[in-house]
Amino acid sequence: MNAWFWIFIAYISTNFLLFLSMVFLERKKLSSIISWTTVLTFLPILGYLLYIVFGSGLSFRVKRMIANHKLYEVEFDEKVADFLISDETAKQKLKNSDMGLIKCCYNYGSIICPGNDVKVFYNGQDKLNALLADLENAKESINMEYYIFADDETGKAVMDVLIRKARDGVKVHFIYDSIGCLHASRRFFKQLEKAGGEVAEFFPPFARIRLINLKLNYRNHKKIVVIDGKIAYTGGVNIRDDHIGKDKYLSPWRDCHLRIVGPGVHQLQNVFLNDWRYVKKENYVFKKYVEEGYFPKLELAGDTFMQVVVSGPDEPIQYTKEVFIKLLTNAKKQILIQTPYFVPDEAFMSALRIAIASGVRVKIMIPSKPDHRTIFWVSLSYVKEFVELGADVYLFNGFMHSKVIVVDDDKLTVGTCNIDHRSFSLNFEDTVMLYSKRLNEDYRQQFEIDAANSRSADLQYFKRQRWLTRFAQAVFRLFSQIF
Repeated sequence: MNAWFWIFIAYISTNFLLFLSMVFLERKKLSSIISWTTVLTFLPILGYLLYIVFGSGLSFRVKRMIANHKLYEVEFDEKVADFLISDETAKQKLKNSDMGLIKCCYNYGSIICPGNDVKVFYNGQDKLNALLADLENAKESINMEYYIFADDETGKAVMDVLIRKARDGVKVHFIYDSIGCLHASRRFFKQLEKAGGEVAEFFPPFARIRLINLKLNYRNHKKIVVIDGKIAYTGGVNIRDDHIGKDKYLSPWRDCHLRIVGPGVHQLQNVFLNDWRYVKKENYVFKKYVEEGYFPKLELAGDTFMQVVVSGPDEPIQYTKEVFIKLLTNAKKQILIQTPYFVPDEAFMSALRIAIASGVRVKIMIPSKPDHRTIFWVSLSYVKEFVELGADVYLFNGFMHSKVIVVDDDKLTVGTCNIDHRSFSLNFEDTVMLYSKRLNEDYRQQFEIDAANSRSADLQYFKRQRWLTRFAQAVFRLFSQIF
């Protein structure tokens, strides 16, 4: 027996062990197992490297550490529950809402918060202007985490305010994602620490060498700001020039972000503190955070009910995706979807197919100017199936970065989660479920404005595609559920 025989045996054995790991330890989905088995079979050396970097899940140790640092705010839960029991208006409003959806979100870790004033921003500049004004008015604390926080004109404008507030004695806590902020130097964030703020890197690289990161496939995709425990921001807009509309190729940049005042702020504060406790290895109890002013007295500020759903690779259930599926299957009249990447898995596709078959009008909007060409091709291959089923598909004349689902006339979701495998399975995400006829109607009107600034992707559009484009779509779609 020569050396090649033993190399072949080692190759087969390694593939088999990885297969067993995917099935019994990581419990990957069947589609993911099939895709990775194909990669490992036909790319024996490169495939192993790709699997180590992109395929292997979070270790048990990391998952346990994240779980141990989660803050379960029982006292806050009880306060909101007492309000709902005693307030007749709240009980009546909930009675008229989709209680099944509310219970689903609750069982996935999100209580229902009444009395919120919610402002929706449809572009990055408006969000940035409001955020800078609120940061300037901060008195006690600023908690901030961003997937992308760039060292550019936009990033410097926000950083300058953070540094100034930290020097004035405001408690500033800041988390940045190691991969999302790869192009921003550590010196950029270090200046905030020198001013008195606290900074943490989510999933830092090995030996602080930024190009060597075995967790680079697992990204904190959240964008959360909580100011004085009273005002919160979340949505799709990162802190970078192109998200504000300063990239000529990707303009106009359409996005969606929220400014929240009311009890729902505490939910986003809780999400941030969970991450902060993990990255800083803190073990404060809820009472300690209350004493330090992070959870001030609840005040009703508006008429919107909301829940915040979070998900990530540390959990066995894809909470956000399953809430989306519940939302889609409960639709009676209309579903509007805006997303930069439309790469759904079979469960999401089934829910959308069932909705269409039930007579629900479905409209999907994706960008016509992609930031990632291959993902754009894959998105087109998926939306084509729904065009054939009767959905209306629009290609926005610019870059559509909103992550929004609008259902019927009283529900919509806004957050950080895209319709793809990465957001559902690999990223840490947050999504706000809003129960509001007013916000729903406003966004439906905005969708029509966006549709007027889009081209319709009908069956003729897909028939005119070149065969090479269709071939590329089929090839890249094969691997769409693993990267």
